[in-house]
Amino acid sequence: MIRLVVGLGNPGREYERTRHNVGWMVLDRLSEKLGFSFDREKFKGLYGETRINDQKVIFLKPLTYMNRSGESVSQFVRFFKIEPSQVLLIYDDLDLPLGRVRFREKGSSAGHKGVQSVIEALGTQEIPRIKVGIGRPATKEEVVDYVLSPFKEEEFPTVKEAIEKAANCVEKLLTEGSSQKTISKCS
Repeated sequence: MIRLVVGLGNPGREYERTRHNVGWMVLDRLSEKLGFSFDREKFKGLYGETRINDQKVIFLKPLTYMNRSGESVSQFVRFFKIEPSQVLLIYDDLDLPLGRVRFREKGSSAGHKGVQSVIEALGTQEIPRIKVGIGRPATKEEVVDYVLSPFKEEEFPTVKEAIEKAANCVEKLLTEGSSQKTISKCS
């Protein structure tokens, strides 16, 4: 049972529509669909909550910047007595084509520094996650510049579909759990 849904991203207007903030974009969509708002701040994070199946679920946007996301996540986990397996991470993935959404129950960071920060802070790779594909740069553009750049206008329809699919996947995981049937709908 998922109790903490974490969208990885960076705070600040300059990062709002960037590839690295797709996790926050999914949380924003979930707040619209589920009727909660990010109206509280605690442990270096902006959060909101709602009840699903009579269970409180917290939605968190760490404000620590991507590479230090684990600082905020670990404080929420300790304070609310949440197991790492009850945390769901949502983040961008360079290795997935633009718009592809994939659910995994655990795994390494695959080089994603925000995920690595969470893994190190929680002391385990056994953290469920939803990865949203942002693709790799078409040129030899630096990866850092690429992930911190906004999506191109022509990419937005694909990105919007991926955000919707990821949000639907989160809802299914929250209401149905991580059964094979649910997982197959999320990938």
